[in-house]
Amino acid sequence: MSAIFGRRYGGRRDEMRDLLAPPAETVASGNIPSFSIVIAAYQVADVIGAALESAFAQTAPPLEVVVCDDGSTDDLEAAVTPYRDRIVFLRKENGGEASAKNAAARAASGDFVAILDADDVYFPERLEALGELAAARPDLDILTTDAFLELDGVRRRRVYEGGWTFEVEDQRRAILQRNFVFGHAAVRRARLLEVGGFDEAIRWTTDWDCWARLILGGSAAGAVDEPLALYRLRESSLSADRAKLVAGRVQTLSKASLHPNLSEAERAVVAASLATERRELALLELRRAVAEGADDARRRAFAVARDAGHPRATRLKAALAAASPRVSRRLLRRRLQGRWTAASGIEVERAPGASAPSERGPTRP
Repeated sequence: MSAIFGRRYGGRRDEMRDLLAPPAETVASGNIPSFSIVIAAYQVADVIGAALESAFAQTAPPLEVVVCDDGSTDDLEAAVTPYRDRIVFLRKENGGEASAKNAAARAASGDFVAILDADDVYFPERLEALGELAAARPDLDILTTDAFLELDGVRRRRVYEGGWTFEVEDQRRAILQRNFVFGHAAVRRARLLEVGGFDEAIRWTTDWDCWARLILGGSAAGAVDEPLALYRLRESSLSADRAKLVAGRVQTLSKASLHPNLSEAERAVVAASLATERRELALLELRRAVAEGADDARRRAFAVARDAGHPRATRLKAALAAASPRVSRRLLRRRLQGRWTAASGIEVERAPGASAPSERGPTRP
């Protein structure tokens, strides 16, 4: 369902915004709620200034901006010093992205907490658009917008593009298949706290787990079909570590499979999703084992080659890896050295002579 709603406030522009939300019975429009922007920050002294400037440049100002320093060892505190009289600043021992978001949400006082990653930016009208969405559909607990994916200063594509869509018809089923909610979401604070916030035991897919628990618990999500944020792709981000990201998906789906409110049909959906993610994880772990010359590379290759769930071409390559691990290692390492996979599956070529960076702390969803 795609509906049109609300003129932009202030008379700046005359067009209407596109609302994407599940079908609903007549819902009376409400007031525009308050928003607290929350930023979980770790080792981001070099980029957090731009995020804060974007928060303060909103045409509909936030009630507050809450920054939680998750035990950074860089000079983050100095980086936020120019903004200290305009933000709520928290500092805690390093516990991961989820724990920092939870601490910021508990300290916030807005009706919604709007998540902003410390190395990304909101466009000026983002909170205004989210406010319009919330007022038009006060039944929604999760709000988001489209965004641009940027790499090295170049906008590569929108988030909701190339077959990746925001789900409107059956959000319960869809959230058991994929995370269709762009991570810079605004979440009704009372509902977020009611479900226990973000799961601090999940590192790579904590957002997806949270949206799943909310939606399976009766919440609905809506989106403004307009790119109103900038999501910067960096190889040092969590989303760039493909194997760990897929392992996080398996962890999240395994947890979702135990949800007491699932129907039999939904249990079948999550089982199919788990099987798909486990196959991808097995393939990624095989590639790692081959590239590193690990003792278990041949065993992993045989397992992939025997799994009829993989495409025929993939099974053939796995069989070749089992037969000639040294040749496969040389070819694979050359390929991995030359490229990396960013968010949304975008393949990125490395500059000649560049090498993969060492792992950083939790900076991205």
